[in-house]
Amino acid sequence: MTPADQPFDRPFDDPSDTSLWRPLHQLVAGVDADIAQVYADAAIEGVKPTWVRELLRLYREGPMTITELAEAIGRTHSALSQKVAAMKAAGLVRTTPGPDARTKRVDLTPAARRLAPRLAAEWRATEAALAELEAEIPYPVSKAVADVERALARKSFHERISERLREDPAWRGE
Repeated sequence: MTPADQPFDRPFDDPSDTSLWRPLHQLVAGVDADIAQVYADAAIEGVKPTWVRELLRLYREGPMTITELAEAIGRTHSALSQKVAAMKAAGLVRTTPGPDARTKRVDLTPAARRLAPRLAAEWRATEAALAELEAEIPYPVSKAVADVERALARKSFHERISERLREDPAWRGE
């Protein structure tokens, strides 16, 4: 019987109960929640901390296609397309047809344009607070990230996962 054939009423050892990087995800979520609280304290509504980089880039560079914006910040077109739709629904950006039928140009709304200097101030304050925090800990998070990036350049995460999956009978459907 393969794991897929097991009835739901049988005990299942759920591997998602543990995660080495769950504390990291929780840490980032906590930082984002604190930034969101800064916005709430300042009566800045409808802005998510995860949108600020894109908003600031549009403020500095002006209208861009979704592809240009994605490339400018190192994200995929798909991820940016979803984010732009959410920012549009929040009234922060507007889209217009791009140079061809497949593209859209993204621009800040007047409200987002007025808000951008405050968001830039928050970004600077956040970076200063992160630098202060990193000075307090024995191994800065930014150094850990750089070390992980170097290790992944030697052997990708995809390769590491695929190697283990080749050894796992459940993955092979056995």
